[in-house]
Amino acid sequence: MSSASPVPLSVLDLSPVASGRPPASALHESVALARAVEALGYHRHWVTEHHSSPAVVSAPAVLLAALAAATTTLRVGAGGIMLPNHSPLHVAETFRALEALHPGRVDLGLGRAPGTDGRTALALRRSRQALAADDFAEQYAELRGYVEGFAPAHPFAGTTAMPTGVPLPPVWVLGSSDHGARVAAQLGTGYAYAGHFGALDPADPLRAYRDSFVPSGPRRAPHALLSVAALVAADAGRADELARAATLATVRLRLGAPAPLPTPEEAAAHRWTLAERNVAGRLGDHLVAGTAPDVAGRLARLALRTGADELLVVTNVHDPAERAASYALLAQAWPGAWAAARAA
Repeated sequence: MSSASPVPLSVLDLSPVASGRPPASALHESVALARAVEALGYHRHWVTEHHSSPAVVSAPAVLLAALAAATTTLRVGAGGIMLPNHSPLHVAETFRALEALHPGRVDLGLGRAPGTDGRTALALRRSRQALAADDFAEQYAELRGYVEGFAPAHPFAGTTAMPTGVPLPPVWVLGSSDHGARVAAQLGTGYAYAGHFGALDPADPLRAYRDSFVPSGPRRAPHALLSVAALVAADAGRADELARAATLATVRLRLGAPAPLPTPEEAAAHRWTLAERNVAGRLGDHLVAGTAPDVAGRLARLALRTGADELLVVTNVHDPAERAASYALLAQAWPGAWAAARAA
């Protein structure tokens, strides 16, 4: 990272369902957040794919269309589309259409996990054989074939994702292990490491991706995104309260009991079970919380150490205004924190 300019900050939005509010509110809050972070100078706003969860609302293609329509310069994308859950043709059509409507502003992140529990994954993929298949590379080649064309002998030769004349948006492969890094490098796509829940030191998969990257199609050089869970408040005490609520939501998810995001007051009153305390203790420093100088400094040092080209910031806060304020405080502190980290 030799540039004096800070690496860009972006948003990874899980569209969390907040305790006490209808689940549909999460979608409207995501649109409002996109408008807010665009004004703050964030580079892109990605949304996720999950299914049958009381903790998040997920309809990536629909939400992306709404986010793009509500903004003018912000890149919007899927972080990501779980490709094994979908027909590659349908994905190609959807994202070609989004690119046609919002040229140069759409990203396509692709994941391999089901994004849900086993029963729901079976409902998505329709058979246990499909559920057990490990054919992501073949699915990705098929996806590209609907845009770039197939060899004449291919069974889908002549099948095209409409509208033609529109490129497929830039592609990233998502991952929380070194396997995803290798897949992204071999396919010549961008790579996004899920640092907000992955167990690895992110420097390792990002290095593996860069070292083995094979240029392919429009991407001639590696580009690595790193997602981080972070929240900022005006004082450390409030940051601790917000962090306790976000941690409780994460712990419930890890224990297989996802629930709406609690308020700080609900989290403060919660009586933690031994199992919850054990999971919370294993989370380590997955969540960076504090005042703006502290959080921005820690994230800047992380970006420099890992060589990330960009940070995708995940901020789960119950109050939409406090959530937007967290992103605002981080953006304001970011240039100074970056300069200080480079000078250290």
